[in-house]
Amino acid sequence: MTRSDSIIKLLLVDDSVDDAEQIISMLRNGGIAVRPARAASEAQLEAALEQQTPDLIIVDLGCRELTLPQVREMAERGGRDVALIAGGRELTRETIIQAFRDGARAVVLRESQELVQIVVRREFDSLSMRRSVRRLEAALRESERRCEALLDSSRDPIAFVHEGMHVRANRAYLEMFGHDSFEDIEGMSILDMIAGEDADDFKALLKRLSKGEKPPQRLNLKAKRGDDSTFDATMEFAEASFEGEPCQQITFRRQVADAALEQELDALRSKDLITDLYNRQHMIAQIERAAAAAAEGAGDQALLLIEPDNFKQVLDTIGLGNADVLLGDMAALLRSLVGEHDTAGRIADHTFGVLVGARDSEATQTLADKLRNAFGERIFEVGRQSISLTVSVGGALIGERNASADGVLGLAQSTLREAQSSGGNRVRVVDPSEQDKAAAETSRHWLEQIDRALAGNGFVLYYQPIISLHGADGDFYEILLRMRGPQGEIAPSQFLPVAEHHGKMPAIDRWVIANAIRAIAERERAGHRTTFFVKLAPQSLDDPTLLPWIAQQLKSSRQRADSLVFEMPESKVVTNLKPARAFLKGLEQLRCGFALEQFGSGLNSFQLLKHIPAHYLKIDRSFMAELPKHKENQERIKDICEQAHHAGKLTVAEFVEDAASMSILFNCGVNFVQGNFLQEPEKVMAQGAA
Repeated sequence: MTRSDSIIKLLLVDDSVDDAEQIISMLRNGGIAVRPARAASEAQLEAALEQQTPDLIIVDLGCRELTLPQVREMAERGGRDVALIAGGRELTRETIIQAFRDGARAVVLRESQELVQIVVRREFDSLSMRRSVRRLEAALRESERRCEALLDSSRDPIAFVHEGMHVRANRAYLEMFGHDSFEDIEGMSILDMIAGEDADDFKALLKRLSKGEKPPQRLNLKAKRGDDSTFDATMEFAEASFEGEPCQQITFRRQVADAALEQELDALRSKDLITDLYNRQHMIAQIERAAAAAAEGAGDQALLLIEPDNFKQVLDTIGLGNADVLLGDMAALLRSLVGEHDTAGRIADHTFGVLVGARDSEATQTLADKLRNAFGERIFEVGRQSISLTVSVGGALIGERNASADGVLGLAQSTLREAQSSGGNRVRVVDPSEQDKAAAETSRHWLEQIDRALAGNGFVLYYQPIISLHGADGDFYEILLRMRGPQGEIAPSQFLPVAEHHGKMPAIDRWVIANAIRAIAERERAGHRTTFFVKLAPQSLDDPTLLPWIAQQLKSSRQRADSLVFEMPESKVVTNLKPARAFLKGLEQLRCGFALEQFGSGLNSFQLLKHIPAHYLKIDRSFMAELPKHKENQERIKDICEQAHHAGKLTVAEFVEDAASMSILFNCGVNFVQGNFLQEPEKVMAQGAA
């Protein structure tokens, strides 16, 4: 899903702008990106629907001019598929029942932030699923049309057989058996195409197939043409469906002298030349078959991914030229450890996979431990060197909840990365039916990592330049946080949600502030006037000792206070307005700056400035996506800049993606720009002018 696809177009039918803003802030606080609009009358609703089709509509049941049935009737005109959510403050049993009768897909209590977030996520997921199904149905129809054309033009004789009867055959098949049209064989038994000497054996095969047994991949026999002449043929079977009914796709081939060679070439096409295991293409196909079987209720299947730990260091030891030798030896060991129902292959450069069959979860875990131990105990002879290494194993059981190749592979890869980030030489196998337990275990793991990082200086500061478009004095940077991990530095998206859930953000904020003050003091002693933008969590606003502590830190380092600009998202300030106002008053006394992030995406963002006199407005990132293509976003940015400058505020455009956006932002009047296009965050700040 692209970034624009994940932004929910939200229409709020509400008499109160403030109440609508409250809903928007609730959603953004839950990490839900929305592009909101509001309507309080029939004319406004019609205009909003014409401007853009919303994904979700939240209707306040207390709205004076618009009722839920009216909104539904207008929203569904033209065949729109829009999720309608009813909301209210005091909901009775009768009110809820009537809301569902009037077309609401869900009903929410407006005061419950968690409920609003859950329902909006669920309804948007449901809407996305319906849209995906429609796209897939259209793609399926197109694929079927193309398959029909390919089938008719294929030189291979192909027929589809259901319960032993022909239901479809192509031109090559008809020509092979001497028929002019499909009507000649429609409903005819496939047995009529088999010579008498092989008829009994083939009849027995059809009985086995009717009981659900798998067909042989190839079958050699004598085939019979319409004029009763016979020829030696090979039948190839594949499971298929025709008009929704399961059937067998049968391909007839005349037997040739080099049939053995052809079979050998088919086998080679599925093998990886370096490891002699199955290649990625074959493994993905097998995973897809296993997932399809799981969707039909099959169990006792899993995918294990095996990857050597610190492989780059291993290559530095043996040399890049010996990598293939090592991988070949690892593959040989892997091949000796798997069972007859398991399929081993090479998934990526140095990642091996085992598609496990006929093993329950306990047996799969045992196999994973066996693989890890075997690699850890083996000494590999590579050239003149003896190499020992460890591997991490990540796995996922294949069930109905992840019955797709992408889902299975993605889950196995994420568990493999978890095993590696925990230090390597570990096994993690996830059961999709127990993902809640896995999530709790993951949360506990990250919490331990956070506590260790706080106790042992385990965080790292990164700096991303904020570039002035109008020659402002000094250097400006945003402070970004990473955590040191066993396999490298960890992005904040992995640990900050856990930290916030468990109340660790105030401690992390203090660590960041203290280290930022030390860094800026060192830089200014070197003659570089610098301003840092430092993110602050809402939980820190409730700490009455934070402001005095910041003052003491600045005093101890003999650092000017206006070198720090604290920043918070607009939505989080709205839902924490009282403590945010109190905190900002303290910052004003210290002479520190304040910035509102994600600004401009609310219904009336400038109204907030009456309560929160921020110095900088960081324009919401949603306006930056493919900015040159979206005239309306350009106009919105220009409008924000004009209002901001009139109010004496400075504007910052984040997530700048290309050179064309730079010129647009300059013409819109943006003061500062920031983004990976200009420079990615780095541990070391560039040497600016003194």
